[in-house]
Amino acid sequence: MSRIITLGDSTSMKVFISMLRGINVSGQNKISMTDLKVLYESIGLVNVQTYVQSGNVVFESKLKDDSKLPGLIRNQILKSLGYDVSVFIRNTDDFNRILANNPFLKKRKGDSSNLYVTFLAAIPSKDQLSNLDHAISSTDEFIIGESEIFLFCPGGYGNTKLSNNYFERKLKIAATTRNWNSVTALHNMAYNHNRM
Repeated sequence: MSRIITLGDSTSMKVFISMLRGINVSGQNKISMTDLKVLYESIGLVNVQTYVQSGNVVFESKLKDDSKLPGLIRNQILKSLGYDVSVFIRNTDDFNRILANNPFLKKRKGDSSNLYVTFLAAIPSKDQLSNLDHAISSTDEFIIGESEIFLFCPGGYGNTKLSNNYFERKLKIAATTRNWNSVTALHNMAYNHNRM
């Protein structure tokens, strides 16, 4: 069962988690995690740590306007590597909320297998959400959070109709998905950053 960690008061540095869409998938947009770390450091982000090969990065920033981070990182990747990728930023409060409120985890009594989170680049409106079809799959389920969607895919994410492309098409918002193990690992990395 996932452990909820409450992060302490931050100093002038804040901890963030970024997730890149479509990095190192099927041989496309190849970026080594070493190069990605250097790229983040080149724009003034510090204590940069990567997690697995799909573009997950935990870092600290003094930037006062957090909303500038996705564009800053996206532009640097485009400039340095020529890849135009969507960048999703969350803070530690976001991850605390996600871990505390996954409805499928509660229903499944802590069994996190086949649980996923689709992160959205913006909070969808009611009109956008009305485009989603809860009956699209007879086995897979989704529940809307704030700027994320909780998924239960018993046949695995590779076989679901509830893909990033589905949500992007219906909501007109960029999306990227991580399995529950990655979500909890990124949360724990962020917690350890806060203790540095």
